[in-house]
Amino acid sequence: MQAVRFRVAGAVAGCVLLAGVLGGCTSARSSLGTSASSCYLALPVSAKAVGGHGRLLGVRVFTLTELRKEAPHLARYLSITRPSGQPVCVVAFTGTFSHTSVTKPFGRLSGHLAVVVSRAPANTLLGTVIFTRLPLKFSHFFG
Repeated sequence: MQAVRFRVAGAVAGCVLLAGVLGGCTSARSSLGTSASSCYLALPVSAKAVGGHGRLLGVRVFTLTELRKEAPHLARYLSITRPSGQPVCVVAFTGTFSHTSVTKPFGRLSGHLAVVVSRAPANTLLGTVIFTRLPLKFSHFFG
């Protein structure tokens, strides 16, 4: 009888330990596991900026200083007067875009790539830049 109690107690302790470990894993990964997780809130603003057209290519987050360094062509189009440590979300779409089909257009008059830039965490649209080639590499692709 004593051996059965030890087995039951061991099994219960093992289940509690397993539940704790699994619970810790899920809570530690409640975000999307990317550095751009905070920018996924910018997706509705970005989709609206391109008129709901196109296919999502990726999402990245930068400070203004990083954006100016990584994508000077993109940053040049946007008249950003915020502090250089201000985070911005950069969302890329592929499709057919023109100055008349996007909100706050910059760049080419038409093209197959649109890059939407918004302030984080406010999700305020800074502009939509139309390109023929992506000015950045996006580490997380969709599609």
